[in-house]
Amino acid sequence: MTNAGLDATASVTSYNEYNEAIEGSVAVERALTIYLDKREVVTLMTLGNHPELLILGWLRNQRLAEDIETIKAIQVDWETESVAITTYAGVEDLDSKLSHKTVTTGCGQGTMFGDLMENIDKVSLQQPLLKQSAIYELLKSLNEYNEVYKNAGAVHGCALCSESLGIEQFIEDVGRHNAVDAIAGYMWLNDIQGEGKLFYTTGRLTSEMIIKVALMGIPVLLSRSGITRMGLDIAQKVGVTLIARAKGRHFMVYHGREFIEFDAVPEAKPVRV
Repeated sequence: MTNAGLDATASVTSYNEYNEAIEGSVAVERALTIYLDKREVVTLMTLGNHPELLILGWLRNQRLAEDIETIKAIQVDWETESVAITTYAGVEDLDSKLSHKTVTTGCGQGTMFGDLMENIDKVSLQQPLLKQSAIYELLKSLNEYNEVYKNAGAVHGCALCSESLGIEQFIEDVGRHNAVDAIAGYMWLNDIQGEGKLFYTTGRLTSEMIIKVALMGIPVLLSRSGITRMGLDIAQKVGVTLIARAKGRHFMVYHGREFIEFDAVPEAKPVRV
């Protein structure tokens, strides 16, 4: 693999309501066109700070490569805004897999190929027990991340967390689906299993998010944003513990309440009269 990560932000000058010049940063959005065995497949919009992990995870989450050993090379070239993926023996039934394309609700319009629900019935997730106090500690720790968001905004962040709710990997990108794929690539490259893990995202919990996390073998999904009805339906089907609107000491458990130990219930708010 290449090592072609670029800076995620760029310096700019803006002017406030007093017509004062303000020096700051903005997120850099880049196009990256994927060529799979010399065939153009799709163009992703990305920060470009972890392109190889992004492409590796994208291949796995699209189920275009089941075994990492089948991938010969991933070469990113920012001059041509492209990435060349070479496999040893090609992708079986590639035409069939690419013929079914779904444009998802991901920021920057994510795209998934094939049947979205394919392989979901094979998923079996072992649920860990989570303490409410540990969730609060994790949310507090996550405040130390979001580096690009703090400097420039306009991005989503995702984190892979251990069973003890320590943060193993945190990645930001312009679309939450890209950040998910990059973490999937990190897990695949380092042979990390999803059992006992928790996945955090700043984005909303749509069907795409639930499917990807379930296929990564991760049983718990935590978000500071909301959920969709289809996302909830799939979480109930595959057994993903779903915690949303998590910020500060507030959260909503939409599925898997029996796996939460409420050991740090906040004091009730005083009733106004």
